[in-house]
Amino acid sequence: MDPIQVSNELSFRVGFSGHSGHLRVEPLSTVERPKPQQSIPDFILPPAFPRETPESITKFIEETYLQPRLDPDEFAPEKVGRQWEFDWFDRAKVPLEPSVPRTVVVPIWEPPFRRPVKETWKPKFEEVSVSDLSSGAVESGPLPRTSVKDFVRGSINNRPFRPGGLDDSQSLERTLPPGATNGEWVREILNGGPAQTIPPSLKQGLDLGALKRYPLSWNVYKDANTPKSSLDENSSGLSVQFDDLFMKAWEEDAVGEQDEDGHLSEVETVTVEAEVDTPEASSKASESGMSLDEILSADSEGSKLHLEGFSGEVGHKKKLTWAKLEASEEIADRFHELIPDMALEFPFELDAFQKEAIYYLEKGESVFVAAHTSAGKTVVAEYAFALASKHCTRAVYTAPIKTISNQKYRDFCGKFDVGLLTGDVSLRPEASCLIMTTEILRSMLYRGADIIRDIEWVIFDEVHYVNDVERGVVWEEVIIMLPRHINIILLSATVPNTIEFADWIGRTKQKEIRVTGTTKRPVPLEHCLFYSGELFKICEREIFLPQGLKAAKDASRKKHLTAGHDNARVQKRENTSRTKQHGTNFSGTGSGYHNNGNGQSRWRAEASMWLMLINKLSKKSLLPVVIFCFSKNRCDKSADGMTGTDLTSSSEKSEIRLFCDKAFSRLKGSDRNLPQVVRVQSLLRRGIGVHHAGLLPIVKEVVEMLFCRGVIKVLFSTETFAMGVNAPARTVVFDTVRKFDGKEFRQLLPGEYTQMAGRAGRRGLDKIGTVILMCRDELPEESDLKHVIVGSATRLESQFRLTYIMILHLLRVEELKVEDMLKRSFAEFHAQKKLPEMQQLLKRKLNQPTQVIECIKGEPTIEEYYDLYFEAEKYNSQISEAVLLSPNAQSFLNVGRVVVIKSESAQDHLLAVIVKTPSTNSKLYIVFVIRPDMPFPVENASGGGKSQDKSGTFDEGVFVMPKSRRGLLDEYATSVSARKGKGVVNIKLPHRGSACGMSYEVREVDIKEFLCICSRKIKVDLVGLLEDVSCSVYAKTVQLLQDLKSNGNKYPPALDPVKDLKLKEVGLVETYRKWTRLLEKMSQNQCNGCIKLAEHLKLAKEIKTHKEEVIELQFQMSDEALQQMPDFQGRIDVLKEIGCIDEDLVVQMKGRVACEMNSGEELICTECLFENQLEELEPEEVVALMSAFVFQQKNASEPSLTSRLSEAKNRLYKTAIRLGELQASFKLPISPEEYAQENLKFGLVEVVYEWAKGTPFADICELTDVPEGMIVRTIVRLDETCREFKNSAAIMGNSALCKKMEFASNAIKRDIVFAASLYITGV
Repeated sequence: MDPIQVSNELSFRVGFSGHSGHLRVEPLSTVERPKPQQSIPDFILPPAFPRETPESITKFIEETYLQPRLDPDEFAPEKVGRQWEFDWFDRAKVPLEPSVPRTVVVPIWEPPFRRPVKETWKPKFEEVSVSDLSSGAVESGPLPRTSVKDFVRGSINNRPFRPGGLDDSQSLERTLPPGATNGEWVREILNGGPAQTIPPSLKQGLDLGALKRYPLSWNVYKDANTPKSSLDENSSGLSVQFDDLFMKAWEEDAVGEQDEDGHLSEVETVTVEAEVDTPEASSKASESGMSLDEILSADSEGSKLHLEGFSGEVGHKKKLTWAKLEASEEIADRFHELIPDMALEFPFELDAFQKEAIYYLEKGESVFVAAHTSAGKTVVAEYAFALASKHCTRAVYTAPIKTISNQKYRDFCGKFDVGLLTGDVSLRPEASCLIMTTEILRSMLYRGADIIRDIEWVIFDEVHYVNDVERGVVWEEVIIMLPRHINIILLSATVPNTIEFADWIGRTKQKEIRVTGTTKRPVPLEHCLFYSGELFKICEREIFLPQGLKAAKDASRKKHLTAGHDNARVQKRENTSRTKQHGTNFSGTGSGYHNNGNGQSRWRAEASMWLMLINKLSKKSLLPVVIFCFSKNRCDKSADGMTGTDLTSSSEKSEIRLFCDKAFSRLKGSDRNLPQVVRVQSLLRRGIGVHHAGLLPIVKEVVEMLFCRGVIKVLFSTETFAMGVNAPARTVVFDTVRKFDGKEFRQLLPGEYTQMAGRAGRRGLDKIGTVILMCRDELPEESDLKHVIVGSATRLESQFRLTYIMILHLLRVEELKVEDMLKRSFAEFHAQKKLPEMQQLLKRKLNQPTQVIECIKGEPTIEEYYDLYFEAEKYNSQISEAVLLSPNAQSFLNVGRVVVIKSESAQDHLLAVIVKTPSTNSKLYIVFVIRPDMPFPVENASGGGKSQDKSGTFDEGVFVMPKSRRGLLDEYATSVSARKGKGVVNIKLPHRGSACGMSYEVREVDIKEFLCICSRKIKVDLVGLLEDVSCSVYAKTVQLLQDLKSNGNKYPPALDPVKDLKLKEVGLVETYRKWTRLLEKMSQNQCNGCIKLAEHLKLAKEIKTHKEEVIELQFQMSDEALQQMPDFQGRIDVLKEIGCIDEDLVVQMKGRVACEMNSGEELICTECLFENQLEELEPEEVVALMSAFVFQQKNASEPSLTSRLSEAKNRLYKTAIRLGELQASFKLPISPEEYAQENLKFGLVEVVYEWAKGTPFADICELTDVPEGMIVRTIVRLDETCREFKNSAAIMGNSALCKKMEFASNAIKRDIVFAASLYITGV
């Protein structure tokens, strides 16, 4: 556009800008004139503000910011009369230190062997957070957080908080580069490294010209101390470090080396020795406070293990035990004096353990409260909530079961500012008191939720749930991951190892845990047997009463006698068959109903028995009662069998009807008429209830609330009622004391019995609670009853196991290594507790002087000889018994057979010949052994035989007859040998002597002492050896054995295991051959026959044992000794193989997706996404297929699927099989078929598909035999799975799948499945 001319030629132009064509005005440069003064406009407006000058700006800043002023709000005229408590201005001390930068630039050190060879190495630099370099600022994740929506749940992009209890040294090891601590950078400077002229993070630096290396050689000493002259030492005072004095005193060889090299002169040595006794040295020694072991461990070249062990040892010396059990009556007596201003007042007098716990909470300490059910442990949780509200912090209450969370939300809602966080519900997450499941808290810790900063207390309820095989690991993970600033409150039933568990937590978190509680029940219990319509008391106040069981047995005997002899015989036969089927007599208390022939008559008999029991309880005013049956089907059958029983009054019926109508009014019409809803309402009106996992959630809540109101008189329930609902009754009945735990039928454990029996007795209403065991046809044994009723409760045991999602989370954040998590688990507690002792033992063993073996034959080979001997012994233990006890081998063990036996000193093997085989009186062999290891000549130790006394008068054992008198066939035959022996032994065994320059021995041996059966036999004179004790016979036998040593071999060849001994087992034959070859090698070794063999073997054994002990100690103290380390290595290999992590253990995108999968098996879910198996399916089909991840019931009817769903099911199953085979290939204990079947259960695929399409709930229940409650639970969990898949799709960048997951989630959110909890909304 052409310029527009205005007055005085001030030019501008109008143009278009941007894609939308906005107008813009651009000034143009004015035309230069020869007289610019004439270009001034006719009229100039005055400026809006006066012109700013440096003086005016300085004055404004001084007046506004630098001059002291009073706050006009605080010092207003209307507040003139206000008095301050003290002078704020005089006492306020404002630090003038500059603020710490958030990041700094540090050099990246590289080892010399990784630097470029040809060019000069220049370090690179990186920007790191200051919190990474300081040990005190590692408690929180990176700042600032950007997303507000992740404040509560956290994000996969966040870094978790540093777990409490980790040593600061571990943090420094991870953050500091290796060159910053090992002194390499100092060596670079000393060796004249290149000058660094460019500052970090800048491109250019100072130009210092051509700098040259300063030609100077540096001496690096062993103690890393630069030697000084005596003049410098005298002028600078004490110049030698304290540990150097001890090093020079204890290491004489090091001083000698320094003298030889000329680095330490004689004058300086004298000076050092003189300074040891100076006052400065002694004062410095006392000030340092270091012990001798600590000084010796501070070796400059010592292993890193010493330093870590020393720091750990000091810490453990300060804290011998972290669990503090100090029951003090003073706290209870002076409670109100100690805590005058309580955060929460209670309308009743607190028990002693409650006062102790509250006192420790006020002091800010962690507490472990162990008490029986209904003893009042919730008081401690309530006070923690009140403290959090008072301190303006937060408190978190975690429970193992969702029902407990909902119930606690209702209980606390009127008292505190409470929020609720579960898998499908999020109510008021901004509240100061949060109730959540333990899995939610674990997810928040791993995902670094900002809300963790505000938490002061975490309350773990039902801590004994840590014994749960499936979910017990969650408690250990959360306890390990909690940051340092969070205090822990643990509420548990009474367990035997409370101190042990608390000590583990204290040692893990490096804080004291106060243990308190009570074993006293608020309502005492009495235990009875119900047999033949009568109650027999067998236990009262934890004391077993044998007379009650005896009375029950007398009643049983009378019952059988009155029934007649014939009927008694039939009954006994039936009982015998029932006992055989169920394995124990104790099973008769609950399994008599299994063996009736007619099912209809069986249930009628059961109904009559229940009616008899309830009438008995009603007459004795023992209602309401909870009857525990360990089967959902049995609960329903037992309740439905009580058709003619009505236990409620008219007013109670009205109350029940109004409550049910109001509760079920939130359901739509078709859902109100569900068969389960109608059936349960009819039972409730008669005062009978049912409670198990198969009920709809809203139905269960109605039953629980009505039972708490006292209008339900009889409740048939499974075990979950005792764990998940705080609703005590007057009486508890056990239908049976056997349960199916998912694998097998077994008796109840004492802890399980105590948990359920604890529901008997209502505090404040009942003086005593009654527990009844049903006995049908036979009575239990007294020992079984004692074990269950008064036996010790189940110990808290670690169920810690590695999961892929745990490994990925820890690898992703690098704040806590997987090895650290394993070390801090409860399973490794005892091993880690012994580490200080092991470190001290290792230190002592490493400081022991090394022994040296000096060989007189040259280079010592004793270690090789000892290894051969040790390996031969190992092979011998494997084959000796199998070979020698075989029938073929025993046929060779006859008189005259040459054998090799084990020496008593275990130093060498001995050549022998059998002279007498075992007899009926003795199972031992008598052998003649030559003993080169015995001193020569030797006296007979036993002193037996006159000729043996003579042998001592000869030097060489020359009992050889003249040649003229020798026989032709046998040179050494004597006239004595011609006599036939009587088979008796006239010598006292063992019989020792010497002949032909060799010591010998005749003794008894067991067949296990034989090491080898040789192929040679010799003629032996039994009469001369055993009866007449002929010296010439002994000499002849020695000579014959000596002649068998041919070609320098010490032993004759052994019998071939295949040809001679006829051994058939391949492994045994191969082992036997290896063993014989080792014996030959030992005979060829130069140590064989050495006069110092015994001494050197002993030294070699000591050296070998010392090395093995050191290696074993180092192994036990290393990460490799952890129990689950092999499993960890295998899982790491699996994650590498499928691409979740790379070779450097860096988590890839696939691994980040797997971190989102909490409800299903992470590997299968991740592979399903990355293989794009859900792409071709509709949202209804997707959510139906995903039900296989969360459905838990093993046995379900086979669903009828469409062709597309069937193909998707097969494809997903093949993926699971492939992953199972991959894990099995890396030595993980996994069966591919079991892995696929446990993690994929397709029983509800059809049901969920129809539900997502809009089918009414009543219709989908007809498609399967799965209970309605299980269907609802699966669909509710599916909504959480849909959210996880949606987040994973966002990470992958798959927008189509993200929308599909959102549509699928909306399709299942309707009607009765997602009806709000009555505990949350109220009735």
